[in-house]
Amino acid sequence: MLQKFKRKSSALALLFLSACGLATRGCVPAPLDQGAFEALYETPLASAEAPLRVYHLGHSLVGRDMPVMLAQLAEDGHSFNSQLGWGANLREHWEPDIPVKGFEQENTHAQFRDPHEALASGEYDVVVLTETVEIRDSIKYQDSQEYLRKWARAARDGNPEARVYLYETWHNLDDEEGWLARLDRDLGLYWEGEILRRTLAHDDVTRPIYVIPGGQVMAAFVRQVEAAGGIGPIQSRNDLFKDQIHFNDYGAYLMALTHYAVLYGRSPAGLAHALDKANGTPAADPGPEAARAMQETVWQVVTAYSPSGVAED
Repeated sequence: MLQKFKRKSSALALLFLSACGLATRGCVPAPLDQGAFEALYETPLASAEAPLRVYHLGHSLVGRDMPVMLAQLAEDGHSFNSQLGWGANLREHWEPDIPVKGFEQENTHAQFRDPHEALASGEYDVVVLTETVEIRDSIKYQDSQEYLRKWARAARDGNPEARVYLYETWHNLDDEEGWLARLDRDLGLYWEGEILRRTLAHDDVTRPIYVIPGGQVMAAFVRQVEAAGGIGPIQSRNDLFKDQIHFNDYGAYLMALTHYAVLYGRSPAGLAHALDKANGTPAADPGPEAARAMQETVWQVVTAYSPSGVAED
């Protein structure tokens, strides 16, 4: 009888785990109601009044150069640390027994700091997280919403006042579904609907997680460039990238401006455009015309998107 009971209990447990997803993942909540989601972002954040200390956790669409460019755009005193990988997802960064691909190659720099130790220190005003793309695969196989939840909780356990951001990125330029079409669709469908709104539906995530709309800025600027037949040295989307997905110096500058506008809550208009890369060499300068167009586009996008936490001055 005891053996029969054990078999029945095991069967019920398996049914429960099946209903909730993989045994290691736990139950995935339904997405937070759209109205409740929008209500979280009705009141913009106050602009940063002092230089920020930022932690970046991610992969090559963060890269080494972009955070260094951001530091040059910000006031003296801005500092950052990071952990990067090759296509590294939030789960790989969290779990000690899962290797972070490209760890040794991507973290040989002075700003590297172990993320668990870093966030536990409580020293960061801002924590920027991103998920790897293909975003559908990360959601399906890497439980993106659960690991966003874990990292957000870790950030706020270390510093209850820390602002947590999800950095939205993009897919390959040659994506068969269309690069711009996916950027238009994927923000609401995947980044918000399957990751952010499910994370926010957990009872223990009690404060908003804001969004750095990198993919939306890319799309808006590309549309502007291609409609104009080119702006400065940038003639098409390809001029922002060094391959089918990784940005070049121009793309890194555009993303640094986006991070600046969102994290500091200020317009990037008039900021410098001749910057250095992480290795100390000069980055390619987009010039005043393209830089001004980038700065204006960034501010238009982030102030029109309430989950950025930024409002027009």
